[in-house]
Amino acid sequence: MMKQTRIANEIERALRENRPVVALETTLISHGLPYPANIETALDCARAISEQGAAAATIGIVEGQPTIGLNRNELEAFATGKEILKVNRSNLAAAIVQGRWGATTVAATIHLASRAGIKVFSTGGIGGVHRGFSETLDISSDLTTLTETPIITVCAGAKAILDLAKTLEYLETVGVPVVGYNTTEFPAFYTRSSGLELETVVSSPDEIAQLAFEHWHLGNRSAVLVAVPIPEEAELAPAEIDRAIEIALEAAKQAKLAGKAVTPFLLSMVEKLTEGRSLQANRALILNNARVAAQIAVALTELEKALDPS
Repeated sequence: MMKQTRIANEIERALRENRPVVALETTLISHGLPYPANIETALDCARAISEQGAAAATIGIVEGQPTIGLNRNELEAFATGKEILKVNRSNLAAAIVQGRWGATTVAATIHLASRAGIKVFSTGGIGGVHRGFSETLDISSDLTTLTETPIITVCAGAKAILDLAKTLEYLETVGVPVVGYNTTEFPAFYTRSSGLELETVVSSPDEIAQLAFEHWHLGNRSAVLVAVPIPEEAELAPAEIDRAIEIALEAAKQAKLAGKAVTPFLLSMVEKLTEGRSLQANRALILNNARVAAQIAVALTELEKALDPS
């Protein structure tokens, strides 16, 4: 018998009382950051969200049970576990039926979050169109899920190891609004600038809340992607990160890696090549995004209450 989604009491109460909630993923804990940086970052994000007046709901699959609002012991298990499955939309059902521990990607997380009524999600960077797409046809299910999931997704752009121009083009084609938060360019994850201009720029959480509300009021069912540049003090030199990515991509090609194994390999190698600087940058942008997401969640909740006082 399949297990129903378990929602932590704090999160269930917040949703019932129409209080702001921010969803967080577990893939960055299990597959994106090394221990103990992963658990420290997860706890820092939850704390930052709480300080802004929202509740943090970290999402994962615990022994086959979709869980919204992981407790400390469960977070530790995701941070240290060696057999944690990376779960996207395609293998979510299998993880549940087989009773697995599964770290949810952006796609799986926003799918579960939206079904629970959560309207804001924070991550580091979304997946996208991989470099060399014409040969591999490798495109993240994050993108397709964003097209059909009404949730504000806060990120520092797409991961820098991807083809950012094609990723942005895809999002525009399928009607997912990409909004620059105090930036006129699509951020490049480790760096603030990509050279890719954004049409829509906003400067406050209130404006994002209004834009998302109107987008959905018009009948759209897609996400609203909010692109937040990495804090200036944490930004890496473009030349350094570009060189590291080139070397990592060539190594992945030589190793004939494909599918889910590619991104963790590339991120790990880039960390080594930058002597840990990319890890520090990654942690800084994840925390900054969580803080911004919480502010947006508060603004959206206040807007909804103002429009429907009941």
